[in-house]
Amino acid sequence: MTKLRAFLTLANLALVTLLATGVFLYAKGYRLREEGFKLTPSGLLVVKSEPDGAQIFINGELETATNANITIAPGTYDVSIRRDRFLPWNKRLTIDKEEVTQVDAFLFPAAPSLTALTFNGVGKAVATPELTRVAYEVPLTQNTFNSEEAKKAGLWVIELVNFPLGFSNEPRRVTDTNLENASWIWSPDGRELLLNTASGVFLLDTGKFTSQDKLVNVTSRRENILLEWQDEKNQKLSAQLKKLPDELQSILERKAASIIFAPDETKVLYTASGDETIPDELTPSLPGASTQKQERDIKGGRTYIYDIKEDRNFLISESPVKLDVVNYLSDKNSQSQADSPLRWFPTSSHLVLAEKDKVTIMDYDGTNRQQIYSGSYVLPHAYPFVNRARMLLLTNLGAESTPTNLYSLSLK
Repeated sequence: MTKLRAFLTLANLALVTLLATGVFLYAKGYRLREEGFKLTPSGLLVVKSEPDGAQIFINGELETATNANITIAPGTYDVSIRRDRFLPWNKRLTIDKEEVTQVDAFLFPAAPSLTALTFNGVGKAVATPELTRVAYEVPLTQNTFNSEEAKKAGLWVIELVNFPLGFSNEPRRVTDTNLENASWIWSPDGRELLLNTASGVFLLDTGKFTSQDKLVNVTSRRENILLEWQDEKNQKLSAQLKKLPDELQSILERKAASIIFAPDETKVLYTASGDETIPDELTPSLPGASTQKQERDIKGGRTYIYDIKEDRNFLISESPVKLDVVNYLSDKNSQSQADSPLRWFPTSSHLVLAEKDKVTIMDYDGTNRQQIYSGSYVLPHAYPFVNRARMLLLTNLGAESTPTNLYSLSLK
């Protein structure tokens, strides 16, 4: 009897150990294959999409719908995520054994709608460095001098952020002064505008309206204001760079002509000014990190994105592109943003590329480029709203006899 109890105890212990081992191996991605009943390692593909409920195709075969966890053998696969009325998301992924590969696909509508936001004509427009506001001109015309429309001429500000319920998100006029041949530039925090006109230089608080007769000429302070703003911008960039590995921080300080951090500061977009090599393994490697091709040998004139968490460096463009970087000490600082076609999308995982007659959004590793708008607009005035649901475009829809206005392009 004693021997039987000992045998049963050992059998139970062996069974528990076997089950625990099975659970452990299953969690690690091992699966029992029908061919030969072999226990082979697998990887886990986690696919999410916005909006969800999209179809997941792997090598052209329909698998399931998002959001889903898919156990898959190690290898390279062409993954496509599709949903009716949306542009497809496509990427080639490498699945490693015992690792989780996550996909977060942001789907854009195939036929986005345009809605007019202004109706009185818009001249120049300049966005804040953080792309949270746009200051634009409603010009005086021969029809506005003795009419109700005269109350609409001047400098206006439109928010690209969502306010809590009860707060107005409508464009607001910040001054009624004559803006003929005028230019303006935002402060680093996006709260003030330095307005340069034929009659003087004025510092505007964009949180309120200041009539022409109340404007204070700050021409004598202009250079000091710009110096202070440049210093503020440099201090912020310096604080951001300190979060990078020391070797990369040194490389960017020496070899980057322009640097812009993603909104969540997990990635950095930069244009190299010279050749350099980013050392391997600046940070410990992460399981399931991106398997897209990276380039650690950077070349002058090319644009890259470095992923801080995954320690990977991706080539975005071999040809020169201009970034949304303001130099307050430049003679052209008032319009420097007007030549900047590449900017971050608020997801921190996408870029917006503004080109002639089209706007493209791509993944941060340079893949999955999708043309979300095709048509006439004033290059490069294509600004994403912070909520990611819309883009702001300056266009006359191709009608040359019609003044340009601001339009909202729906992305959901």
